[in-house]
Amino acid sequence: MRPTQARVVVIEHARRALGELDRTRAEVRPSPGMVTGIVTVGLLESTADLLSGPLVAALARDQPGIDLRLFTAYSGHLQLRLGRGDLDLILLYDMDSTPSLNAQPLVRGRPWAVAPPSACLHADRPVPFARVAENIMTATGHGLRALIDAAAARARVDETQMDVVVQTNSMQVQKRLVLAGHGWTILPGWGSTPASRTARSAPLPCAIPKSGARSSCAPRERDGRHPASRSSPGN
Repeated sequence: MRPTQARVVVIEHARRALGELDRTRAEVRPSPGMVTGIVTVGLLESTADLLSGPLVAALARDQPGIDLRLFTAYSGHLQLRLGRGDLDLILLYDMDSTPSLNAQPLVRGRPWAVAPPSACLHADRPVPFARVAENIMTATGHGLRALIDAAAARARVDETQMDVVVQTNSMQVQKRLVLAGHGWTILPGWGSTPASRTARSAPLPCAIPKSGARSSCAPRERDGRHPASRSSPGN
């Protein structure tokens, strides 16, 4: 049995309404001296491995009354869900392109080329951007892809030199394809570290010379926020 499009819309609105009801219930009946409530945090796939563990540990230690819910996706999807009110906090790439959000920079770093072991890359030997020829790239429309395209333009590498083998919005898929020998990829430093244990990575110093690949935290509008989301790490 498959629901009609109209029923899908009704289910989606009902789900959001129930979520807001849960948040309201937690906000109006807090325990004395304790911050309580539901906080739904949207994490970039590239930072989930790095941040999810410390975030859960910090909240369990400092704010045990918070009911934390983690959601992972690429930056465009996170921004869409934030606008709908489904998420309280999100991480995004390249906040210069989203000036309407009240964002706080969290992580800044240069992008890295990630290649199969046979490429013999070294972390202390930067490679020129043009050397990353056969690319397994982040999908068009992804925040990281926008940074990479801008970096290619600054390095005077045109589209004919960027041989994109395949595009995907999954960083894990990119790493697996690299290890399978299907090409190289470009990842932020915090996303390339796990891959470097089995693949090889090297920095791209000329790729984004001014600010590097930046990840920032953005809350949803204040009319939807409650004490729990204001008390979570990064706020």
